[in-house]
Amino acid sequence: MKKSFIKKSFKKLLKQNEEQREISQEEVYTVGVIASGEIYKWIKIENEVEKILGLGNVRIYNYRPYSKMDVPSYKFFTEKDFNWKGEVKNKYFKSFIEEPHDLLIGYFNKNNLYLENAVLRSQAKFKVGFANVNQSLYDIEIAEVPTKIDSFLSELKKYLIILNKLKN
Repeated sequence: MKKSFIKKSFKKLLKQNEEQREISQEEVYTVGVIASGEIYKWIKIENEVEKILGLGNVRIYNYRPYSKMDVPSYKFFTEKDFNWKGEVKNKYFKSFIEEPHDLLIGYFNKNNLYLENAVLRSQAKFKVGFANVNQSLYDIEIAEVPTKIDSFLSELKKYLIILNKLKN
């Protein structure tokens, strides 16, 4: 029941976002990453972003399905961190979402209402993610598989340089 309310709220917010979104022309200094927990297990995304893009200030939050067995962590969010309207209720995750990162990377390649909702609600100025997830969420989509993070970030770096959002 809760998920259907969140989905309805998500679709409404997505439509509003499409109509009002303005693409930032500012240079990138701060980076936020929203990823799935399974990807985070085998790739240390923040290290790769710092190395390939040459940027510090990388903050990451990962989605994992809720389990009573999991210890709460400031690095993870679950479906329990959203209310029935799809709004973020966990104060630490909400702080991350409300932070106006210069760049947000949606590092997941499968549809997931909670990951997509987090990207949509993010106050980031420029959003990038994988192709074929939800093109309405991102300013740039990159066609790659998550295991090839070097390739994904190298491609992203090319686009950011072309757009004068990153110094060469």
